[in-house]
Amino acid sequence: MSRESEPNHLPPGTSPGLRRVALSLSRPVEKFLHIQASSGIVLMLVALIAMAWANSPWASSYEHFLHAPIKVGVGDFVFDRSVHFWVNDILMVVFFFVVGLEIRRELHQGELAELRRAALPIAAALGGMLVPAGLYFALTSGQVEARDGWSVPMATDIAFAVGVFALLGKRVPAALRVLLLALAIIDDIGAILVIALFYTSELLHGGFALAGGGIVLVLLMQRVGIRNPFLYIVPGVLLWAGILWSGIHPTVAGVIMGLLTPAVPWFSREGFVETSERALENVRCATRDNIPLEKMKTDLEIINLAQREAIAPVTRIETALHPWVAFGIMPLFALANAGVPLGDINFDAAGASGVAIGITLGLVLGKPLGILLFSWLAVRSGLATLPRGVTWPGVFVVGTTAGIGFTMALFIGALAFPDPGLLAVSKGSVLAASLIAGVISMVAGLKLLPREQAPDTRDITPGQAESSTEV
Repeated sequence: MSRESEPNHLPPGTSPGLRRVALSLSRPVEKFLHIQASSGIVLMLVALIAMAWANSPWASSYEHFLHAPIKVGVGDFVFDRSVHFWVNDILMVVFFFVVGLEIRRELHQGELAELRRAALPIAAALGGMLVPAGLYFALTSGQVEARDGWSVPMATDIAFAVGVFALLGKRVPAALRVLLLALAIIDDIGAILVIALFYTSELLHGGFALAGGGIVLVLLMQRVGIRNPFLYIVPGVLLWAGILWSGIHPTVAGVIMGLLTPAVPWFSREGFVETSERALENVRCATRDNIPLEKMKTDLEIINLAQREAIAPVTRIETALHPWVAFGIMPLFALANAGVPLGDINFDAAGASGVAIGITLGLVLGKPLGILLFSWLAVRSGLATLPRGVTWPGVFVVGTTAGIGFTMALFIGALAFPDPGLLAVSKGSVLAASLIAGVISMVAGLKLLPREQAPDTRDITPGQAESSTEV
């Protein structure tokens, strides 16, 4: 971290020890982009492995792996589901929980906290969802079998998108990265609403009662001051079971838990500085008097507590889970869903050609067209302005990058097409379109973005567009 990015709001004369503590609080959010970029590379490698496995002489072992049962039980109760279910309906709940945390953080202090700053990414995201969906509808007109896939090209894969921007390096101004991330988060909100509203079975009221009980339990635990995140697993499981029972896809439970997570730290900035300085002064005095380290245990614990509780739970939990999701859950999802046997893709089947063309053109053409058009309309109407450092060629690059659907598109496709044949076409189209969009975005970035940005631009994450030094 450069010195210019160190926290500059600490009081004059703050001790080096406290400054190091403050610096450690600012680092977790800064890791976000680096983890996403690396995750995109891992996802690509795992997707290639899944494709190769599913089309190899050992393809039967791939199918056996997906349908292998995993049993968890106590006494007479046994929960028996396949590997595919555990990945898509349980582990992906954690993925959606992190998405919910990102949304909560952005709504509290990020690009979505103020309408003035959020206007452009909201407009861009709406265009990036509505135009691909409309294009899909137009291209599949009259093909009843294909119509349920209209939401597949609406999705954006944030890991791959950030990976492309990482490859473009210094060509990408910080404000353009912020626009892409805010757009992708709003895109996720749209995808979550689509899953909840359009891909549900018959609703059962008993499930809603159980889910409501889980939510009430979370709120009560927060009310009495329970801050240990592991204790919230119990109400989280109740919420997940209730959502599953109700007929709504259980991943929605993860989003709800993320949105319920507090976005305000227990320690205020002033409280953190005062408490840490007092404890550090005690440690200095004890060291000067040659008091053994174990005698300072209380003060050291206070410093550790202040450091932990000065970060909002929404940020702390997201930082802890993000690497596990990026390098564990998402690659497992790619392994379980990207393996498309090419022999199963039959474009002569009813609706298959519409699915393929609709998804491919929706992602490759509809995404950049919608983002660019709605952004231009928002700026032209005065509802939004282009941030400093963002140009219309840059917005086009964001649009082409957003055409990389992958994770969310594959997930929605699995919900939209229960027919194995159309699902294979959907998966193949998502993979092909994401590859094409990625190549186009790289070429567009190299051609349209200047080689070097202005000296005052630097990498910042959502919520730091105006002050990247905030702890």
